Amino acid sequence: MLDARDLLTAAVDYIRRNPDELVKAAVNAAGLRFGVPIAALRYLTAQAKLPKKAPKDIDIGSSPPAIRISLSVDAMGTPVRASAAIKIDEIDFSPESMRIGVKLSDVKLALLGESDAPVATLIKSGALDLSKPGNLVKFLPKRPGAIVEADGDRIVVDLMKVPAIAENARLRRLLAIVTPVINVRAVETDRDHVYIALKASPRGLPRALAALRGRL
Repeated sequence: MLDARDLLTAAVDYIRRNPDELVKAAVNAAGLRFGVPIAALRYLTAQAKLPKKAPKDIDIGSSPPAIRISLSVDAMGTPVRASAAIKIDEIDFSPESMRIGVKLSDVKLALLGESDAPVATLIKSGALDLSKPGNLVKFLPKRPGAIVEADGDRIVVDLMKVPAIAENARLRRLLAIVTPVINVRAVETDRDHVYIALKASPRGLPRALAALRGRL
């Protein structure tokens, strides 16, 4: 877990060095648009204590409107450096579904050292068509159940296909209360921020109130 005091100190220090962030935040909030500095995401990933088998050396940047991520992973025993530009083009949250669609571009894989493993052989030969990562995922022998669509450069996940999430009654009730009136419209980037744009639907207020009263 990250230390709350360290997080607060880092946030205050960032605002001191970037005082215009407060003005930007106020302007964006008026339009239901909220930005997270990419520098903050880099700080969080650097400070987080990840599991031993989690990706390492995570670097986050932007390639507007996409976010660019590179990291080191163990691909079936083969250390690999992977990078890609990720554009979120679909978000649909409800009590029944939590769909997130992403388009992957400029996907690159590089070996971290010499290896004769099958994965290393594929990377060296150039046989992997990295321009269409969705096609690679589609034919995985043990594709995670949360991946509901994969084709071309696009992958769609539904987090409700993860049992631990689907069986979380509190989360589903929260979604029933919130999503009829507030949902995510888009996720995009500029050079220094990741922005989450929300959409308001006042017509959904009766459904939200019914859920709040326990009728849904």
